[in-house]
Amino acid sequence: MNEYPHSGPVDHSRRFQSKWFETFNWLGYLPTTDAAYCFPCFLFGKKPLGKSSSDTFTMQGFRNWKRVGGKDCVFVSHMGKDTNSAHAYSALCWENRKNPKGHVDTVIEKLAPKQIADNCLRLSVSITIVRWLTFQKCAFRGHDESATSLNQGNFLEMLKLIAYYNKDVQKVVLGNAPQNAQYIAPDIQKQILHIFAQKVQNEIRKEIERFLELVHVKDTTSKTLKEEITTVLSNHELSIQNLRGQGYDGASNMRGEWNGLQALFIEDCPYAYYVHFLAHQLQLALVAAAREVFEVHEFFKDLIFIVNVVNSSSKRHDELQDRQVTELEYLVEIEEVETGKGLNQIGTLKRPEDTRWSSHFKSIYSVVKMFNATRCVLETIATDRQATYAQRGDATYALKKLLPFDFLFILHVMQELMGYTDALYRVSDLHVPYSDFIRSRRNKDVISVEHHYRVDVFTATMDQQLQELNSRFSEQTTELLILSTTLNPIDGYKHFNVEKICRLAEKYYPEDFSNHENSKFHLKYQLDLFYCDAPKHPEMKNLCTIADLCRSLAETGKSDIYPLVDRLIRLILTLPVSTSTTERAFSAMKIVNTSLRNKMKDDFLSNYLVLYIEKEIAEKFTVESITADFNSMKPRRVQFS
Repeated sequence: MNEYPHSGPVDHSRRFQSKWFETFNWLGYLPTTDAAYCFPCFLFGKKPLGKSSSDTFTMQGFRNWKRVGGKDCVFVSHMGKDTNSAHAYSALCWENRKNPKGHVDTVIEKLAPKQIADNCLRLSVSITIVRWLTFQKCAFRGHDESATSLNQGNFLEMLKLIAYYNKDVQKVVLGNAPQNAQYIAPDIQKQILHIFAQKVQNEIRKEIERFLELVHVKDTTSKTLKEEITTVLSNHELSIQNLRGQGYDGASNMRGEWNGLQALFIEDCPYAYYVHFLAHQLQLALVAAAREVFEVHEFFKDLIFIVNVVNSSSKRHDELQDRQVTELEYLVEIEEVETGKGLNQIGTLKRPEDTRWSSHFKSIYSVVKMFNATRCVLETIATDRQATYAQRGDATYALKKLLPFDFLFILHVMQELMGYTDALYRVSDLHVPYSDFIRSRRNKDVISVEHHYRVDVFTATMDQQLQELNSRFSEQTTELLILSTTLNPIDGYKHFNVEKICRLAEKYYPEDFSNHENSKFHLKYQLDLFYCDAPKHPEMKNLCTIADLCRSLAETGKSDIYPLVDRLIRLILTLPVSTSTTERAFSAMKIVNTSLRNKMKDDFLSNYLVLYIEKEIAEKFTVESITADFNSMKPRRVQFS
């Protein structure tokens, strides 16, 4: 509890003190009664075989706080002066209860070392199989795991394979294992996977940019997302008050200035600055922005349909390439194109994908380059009597969409736009909301063809992109990132600027440099010394990134000499959040959640993904450490040590 209630006279009121827990580890406190209890005596003080003790610390509860402390401390009196006191006996019973090796069933069933080794080997095989199947993104169970099944699922089939090649394993698993301790049941598999996931998550807490957990949500409102994220962080003992950076995509529920997820977190922690995440760069933003323009949205729909019709079979693909060869031979003959090694490659139409910007540019470029060949293929299909009615109908419809001026105009406009932005997508970041372009029939404005294509299509798309850039790179975000670059060690720390770094700490991170540390003198003093030291240090003078600098400070021990500099560097490293891990998590979920695993519950799927995505961490844990954690989860029927 953060605060305990006062009791007693107003002028001499007292209350329970949390520091008493450190001195008296047996102490318990119940908020509903505002009283202290002795936990061991509560459990064992009234047992038939135990020794009787006062019910003050077991039933009634103690709340006379003024008697705590001093030479007549009531807590010390309760413990007694010798080892024969009632409290000492209860405490001994409690310690024995916490020690599984001292339990009666364990003592009675004390196994020989050979039996313990067999138990460990049996469990070790199950642990190894769980880890291997997860790393290989394989399902654990089969549709039929009965003894007569020809395929009992990956887990059991792998176990039988290992037993076939290893006689020692064969002697302790399956039919040779105790029926109540085979450790191959689905619940055991989930327990092992859960232990792996917990150990991985504990390691992740020490690092930056890692996949922590997958959570199922009932909706995607900013309030719900905040509650779920807060719960996950709390489960891993991560405080919201220590949040120093946020990175999301361009969705309104995430980045909204007033009601978005980032705004809700800033209400609780004003230093959790939002920076649009780097992995969501121009590729998706510009496509989404362009599709808010009605004509461009229709263009991309038609483009996908045309490409799908032409690429729907290998026969049509071959015909498309034959048409290109014929056309190139003619162009070479009339000297319209040059010849040479690597020139005039035969290609195919590219399909635009919603997750890749470059695919849209390549798709448009391929249609422009192979326009005549594409038209010829569609005309052939539309008039082919051997084709089905549906095939001829699709080809005819595709031709009607390919040949109009609207399609051809936007095709070339988007090629120009994407030609420029394709070279810039690694640094730009766009996602543009756009208004409805459907014009009322009652609108009597006379709009020329030139005005429609110049203003309603081309200019509208460009304006929205500029608007989105300005909104994403706000004045605060821009200044924060610019000031952060002054700590970049590249080129011998030439960007290092003590005054700007001090302004960065004072303006954006005052809470992290509070009290005596907040004085500009302390930070400036360390920065001045650091600037004299780092450029000459053999292990720090040739660094290229701020992350390298942070790592070098830790490895050389300089983080202890310049603690404020190290703290500031760690804070700004949270800003350019590259959520490539998030993108990898979604890709992994698509791979993992196959038909064999589509019945996974959320906890099982989350643990599976933690292990699969963070393989390099999971493979560090030994089988022995997993066995120890497995044994400590709950009482087991057999012994492992």
